[in-house]
Amino acid sequence: MSELAEKLIEQALGLPANERAAFAERLLSSLDPELSEIDQLWAKEAEDRLDAYERGEIEAIPAEDVFSEIKNRNR
Repeated sequence: MSELAEKLIEQALGLPANERAAFAERLLSSLDPELSEIDQLWAKEAEDRLDAYERGEIEAIPAEDVFSEIKNRNR
């Protein structure tokens, strides 16, 4: 890795967690713009589902119930 890349990494590691996450997302999306679009669509879907849950339009299923059902299906 180049000296410049090492310096950038060191600077990035000094950022707050949310800024590091945004930085990493930007770098990853630059590798494959098509995947970035898919990620954006999934992020919107997740936000829409959370909003619907908070409005009481959908219910949540406890994780232990989901895992138990999966385990029972695989027996």
